Amino acid sequence: MKSSAIFLFVLAASAQAGAQNIKPGLWELSVKVKSADAQTDQAISAAVKQLDSLPPEQRARLDAMMQQNGVTLPAVKSDGAMRRTYCMTAEMAAGKELPLPAQGQCSSKREPIAGGYKISYECSKPQARGQGTVLMNGDSAFTSTMDASSDAGNGRMQKVTVETTGRWLKASCSPKTP
Repeated sequence: MKSSAIFLFVLAASAQAGAQNIKPGLWELSVKVKSADAQTDQAISAAVKQLDSLPPEQRARLDAMMQQNGVTLPAVKSDGAMRRTYCMTAEMAAGKELPLPAQGQCSSKREPIAGGYKISYECSKPQARGQGTVLMNGDSAFTSTMDASSDAGNGRMQKVTVETTGRWLKASCSPKTP
C-alpha cells in the first residue's frame, strides 16, 4: 500500500504548508489520488473501493492495526475521495507545526506565493518526493495539488497527483481525533 504513504505525507505536508494561516480545532481533509498510468490509477481506485466496502468488524480490526503505527483509516466519500479528520491544537497552530507520519525520514520546504504556498518535500525512507501548491481560503479552508512520486517497491518510482481540500469544522477536537 505504497500510495498510502504518499497520501499520509502529502496530507501532512499540505496541512503544514497552510499552518501559518490556519485555525486550531477539528479539520476535515478530503484527498483524491490520481495517476497518469492507467494500471496504477485502476489499482488506486480498486483499493479505495475495497476500503469503502469492508464489513464494519473487518474495518475495525484493520483500523486498530493501523492505529498501532499512528495511522487511522480514512473514510471514503461518494466521489471517491478519502476523508479524514485532523486535530490542529492551538500550540501546533502557534508553532506552525504538524505531526508528520510516524514512519519515514522526510524534509519539506515551503515558499510563500500569492494566496498560499509552494511546497516541496523529499523522503529517504521510504523514498518519495513531491511538489505542489497550497492555496488558502481565509483561515478555515484550503486546496492543494501535489505531484508526488514514491518507490513502488520494484525499483521504479510511482507517480501520482494528489488533490486535497481542507475545511475547518469546529474549535474543539475529541480525544480520539488524530
